[in-house]
Amino acid sequence: MTTDQFEMTDGDYVPDPERDTALLIAGFFDHISATLQKQALPGELVSPMRKRHAELEAANAHMVVDEASRYNLRITLAVVAAYEKLLPRLGRAAATRAVRDALVEPLGEAVHASTRAMLDAAPDPFRAMVDVSKAREEYAFGKTFTFQRSADDDQRYLLDVHRCFYHEVLTANSATELTSVMCAFDGNWIEAIDPERHGFRFDRATTIGLGGATCPFHFTRTAP
Repeated sequence: MTTDQFEMTDGDYVPDPERDTALLIAGFFDHISATLQKQALPGELVSPMRKRHAELEAANAHMVVDEASRYNLRITLAVVAAYEKLLPRLGRAAATRAVRDALVEPLGEAVHASTRAMLDAAPDPFRAMVDVSKAREEYAFGKTFTFQRSADDDQRYLLDVHRCFYHEVLTANSATELTSVMCAFDGNWIEAIDPERHGFRFDRATTIGLGGATCPFHFTRTAP
């Protein structure tokens, strides 16, 4: 089986939000089902979660302004729907941990492997990673995120997110505390970057979900 499930190594990567969202949500609810079993909770809770998910999508449809926001809304509200059902049974800390793990773990290995394969194959890993970031900004995030770039040259790509759609959706649905859950998914590709191996480092000191004013996504060369 290829290690590049997301087709990132061909040098012309374009995200497929529809495919990626379907994979993410399927894995999310499968993981939640396993969590229910481990916690000795009724497995049939997944059905009400999915029903609640559909209700939330309908109620928040006005937040969709482009295709990227349609899929990002769907992902975010799946987390909300599961959290609402788990909260009274597990408490805040355990329910948050459950939805975070369900979002991060199912595709974690595949995202890490695809990112590492892309970086290892690239003649210039720094430039390849910047190109992936720019493609995701355009196709996977779209108009509901606001980006500012303080540097974009051959040595640094310093991107700051000033508006986060995930955060806005969660705030609108009284679940602001889950923004950090959405941030956690990035660890899957961040951990694939090896500064000594790939010649650049990634820095994200904070995020809006962790209380920061912005989310810095900073890529800096560490070697010529």
